[in-house]
Amino acid sequence: MGRLQFAERRLAALRGRSLDRRLTTVARGADPWVEVDGRKLLNLSSNNYLGLANHPVVVAAAAEAGEKYGWGAGSSRLVAGSSPLCDLLEERLAQFKGSERALLFTSGYTANVGLIPSLVGPGDVVVGDELNHASLIDGCRLSRADFSAFRHRNVEALDSQLARAVRHSPRGRRLVVTDTVFSMDGDLAPLEAIAEVCDRYEAMLVVDEAHATGCIGAGGRGLVSQLGMEDRVTAAVGTLSKALGSFGAFVSGERLLADYLVSTARSFMFTTALPPPVVAASVAALDLLEANPALVDQLQENAGVLRAALRASGFDTGDSETQIIPVLVGDSGTAVKMASALRQEGVYAVAIRPPTVPANAARIRVSAMATHTRDDLTFAIETFVRVGERIGLLASAGSGASRVTGS
Repeated sequence: MGRLQFAERRLAALRGRSLDRRLTTVARGADPWVEVDGRKLLNLSSNNYLGLANHPVVVAAAAEAGEKYGWGAGSSRLVAGSSPLCDLLEERLAQFKGSERALLFTSGYTANVGLIPSLVGPGDVVVGDELNHASLIDGCRLSRADFSAFRHRNVEALDSQLARAVRHSPRGRRLVVTDTVFSMDGDLAPLEAIAEVCDRYEAMLVVDEAHATGCIGAGGRGLVSQLGMEDRVTAAVGTLSKALGSFGAFVSGERLLADYLVSTARSFMFTTALPPPVVAASVAALDLLEANPALVDQLQENAGVLRAALRASGFDTGDSETQIIPVLVGDSGTAVKMASALRQEGVYAVAIRPPTVPANAARIRVSAMATHTRDDLTFAIETFVRVGERIGLLASAGSGASRVTGS
């Protein structure tokens, strides 16, 4: 135990800055309403954006596949063989994303840490948005390429840093990586302008559409599709675990890219394949999304109601324009206090603190779902206003409830 005293000291230091993490047991955590410690709470913390994780068709597909194929895949697809279900899902995902091929990974994290080191390495250059997801950042670091981050959504900074990096490594490959929807801010990457910079420096472009797939664009096909940029992106990463309500991830792009990753992406080569019930559930979820594109419209309508009412009430929601709505607080201790007060009032919304977000940028991350009702949204706003006034984040207005009338 003495050898772990450093861990005890570090945990104590984290607690002193309100930066320690603890698990909360949540019953049916993907539902619009969840149960925590025997209390029913409105769920504003789930990435189950379309409500498909608990859809009976998805659940039935998983159960049927379990009966037919068993639960585990047995090994990696290079050892145990690729299943017909995996082949089918990859074909469907490629069609959905308008690409030649899609390749499944076991998570968005393993997709990014496998993809990026396959594209660049020592002597190469990779530049990414400073607010990229941790998996993108770790993929860049693991590549051992010359890695730098540019100021969030600042295309001029990207241009400058890429020019400087290229001068230092003129013969290496060049790569730019960015989220399309940023997971803690809910804003969009200036993708067209970024692609122009990539063209100027002959750089590859990798985008992570984890929070865009199923959420924005026609039928939920993402920002790349919405902008008609399929031919300008080297690789797009999407997840199955958010709007599609299942688990796993995929990389879409040219057939050559997928063939290349099968032989070079270590997180694909050395990881057991997704279980058959998970793959079957993903196929069913994709079926439901394609048959019900109005789910995407409902999601963004609900997000618009929440975002507008929070802003009108005096909360700072940054530049959000999607289903992810940050309520910016600043101080980590205040964010923890606010999350606790919200839970006491019946809303489950967690505090997001460094290192997930920059220093002094703690927030409550609000996630809208297509399955939230108008009454749910009204309850959420009224609760946020009441708690915001109580903890001193909002000046007492007395008319907070009236500001959500009609929302």
